Amino acid sequence: MAWRQVWRGTLSDQSVKPAIPASEYPERWRKVQAMMERQDLDLLLAYADDRATFGAAHARWFADFPVHFEPVIILMSRQGDPVMLVGPESDQYALLAGQVPDVRILQEFTHPDEDYPFSTMQSLAETMTDIGVDRSAIRRVGIGGQGLMGASVQGALHAALSDATWHDVENDLCDIRAQKSPSELEVIRYAYQIAEVGFQAGVDAIDVGVTEREVAAEIEAAMRRAGAEGTGIDTIVASGPNSRPILARSTFRPIASDELVLLTVAPRYQGYHAAIGRPVLVGDPGEEIKRALNVAVKAQQACAGALRPGVEGRMVEAIGRKVVAEGHLAEYFLYSGVHSVGVIEFEPPIFGPSSAAHLEEDMVLSIDIPLFNAPWGGLRIEDGYLITADGADPLHQTLYWIQK
Repeated sequence: MAWRQVWRGTLSDQSVKPAIPASEYPERWRKVQAMMERQDLDLLLAYADDRATFGAAHARWFADFPVHFEPVIILMSRQGDPVMLVGPESDQYALLAGQVPDVRILQEFTHPDEDYPFSTMQSLAETMTDIGVDRSAIRRVGIGGQGLMGASVQGALHAALSDATWHDVENDLCDIRAQKSPSELEVIRYAYQIAEVGFQAGVDAIDVGVTEREVAAEIEAAMRRAGAEGTGIDTIVASGPNSRPILARSTFRPIASDELVLLTVAPRYQGYHAAIGRPVLVGDPGEEIKRALNVAVKAQQACAGALRPGVEGRMVEAIGRKVVAEGHLAEYFLYSGVHSVGVIEFEPPIFGPSSAAHLEEDMVLSIDIPLFNAPWGGLRIEDGYLITADGADPLHQTLYWIQK
């Protein structure tokens, strides 16, 4: 309990919390325009919405805008500053909260049954004409966030630029933000401190008869008090048989004696994420679970020891898979175990067996050793690391073996 209180005090007493300075956003725009130049893109459209896991990434990274309720498009030409296109209820919010001063209401984001008599709305075609873009000269358009768009929005965009060819640049945008700036690293370190606070609150709350949802409430309240603006994924509190699938949401199931409770906490702070995953052993859940936990910890530590710049990320992940296979648990390692962390809780580059991407200094990675769909249930050991010049630094210190 004392450890938890020290962290809470440290975070709540920090009157000036880390944030991304306004001066950093134009630097980001210039990096994107350099990518556009290399790929001969005349225009770039980056879509965002308020879906918790992936949705807000482009609006947050381009403009520090925490999207809410209505979608957003960042419109970027090869020169000049971007324009933010929003729905009719978001323009003043975007001007207040975001870093793009030119905000316009996009007709394609309006609802046909809703009226806004005092708002000025423009179609994409009208907006481009208004800001001086010659649509007839646009030949190549880059699109980010395309997988999130509805068919009607995509159709409207293509109709406005019917003579252009469209090129998916989602991974290119992710590559630009893969190496973090000093201010981003400060923000992410703080997010991991928030995650530690939330995780410890969850451990403290776990007891026989307490429901999963009550534990989740303690976790999320503690993280909110520490500065979280939300979560990157729903807080996972999965007990007994509920731990078996990869994904879970908390339920009203009471925690029983002699079982595993899986915690995965993933706060979002200033648009950036952190994640810690651990099982908590309530009583004696049996030798199978304890052996699986020991294998997962060994795999986590082996992967962490291999982190350094220049290494193919999949080689690191392969080390973890080898340890798990030697423990006769290979069939339960169900997804790519190494991924980047940033304005998405798990964002490209993702270093699974099919990826040839290399680790680079100032990347922030999560090593997530998953053992799921097993007869005894499931668990993950997930930790965050910063890639340094000669290795990696852990971003939190959380016990692997937690007994209640």
